[in-house]
Amino acid sequence: MMKTARLALPIAPLSLAVALVLSACATTGSAAPLQDGSNVALGQRAYVDGPIVQPVEILEDSRCPMNARCIWAGRVRVKMLWLRPTGEKQAFEVTLGESTPLADGAIRLESVRPEKRTDVTLKPEDYRFSLRFDGGL
Repeated sequence: MMKTARLALPIAPLSLAVALVLSACATTGSAAPLQDGSNVALGQRAYVDGPIVQPVEILEDSRCPMNARCIWAGRVRVKMLWLRPTGEKQAFEVTLGESTPLADGAIRLESVRPEKRTDVTLKPEDYRFSLRFDGGL
């Protein structure tokens, strides 16, 4: 019995060491870096020159289709979340081409892709946004 106990002791530290090494690999892997604000999809988090934001819903897309003539150019409004450093999620709204106060500055929805067309119905997953933040401090 003593021989069995002796054989088990060297194996136990080895298996413990392997387990520690494997667990260290699992916990030290970092998350993928956040998308910048140049090509953000709905539901995707992005680091925009300071704040981390996430577009969550198209509230309005009344843009004039690129293959039509319109009296009014239309607009795009998007519901966003500001993911604050405290973990709190604060909802706000942006409108294409307009600045919206946020944190210590303003965020601007600079472009929305793809262009709207009369012969294509855009789905929420088709949209991509370019955002810019101008900090106040």
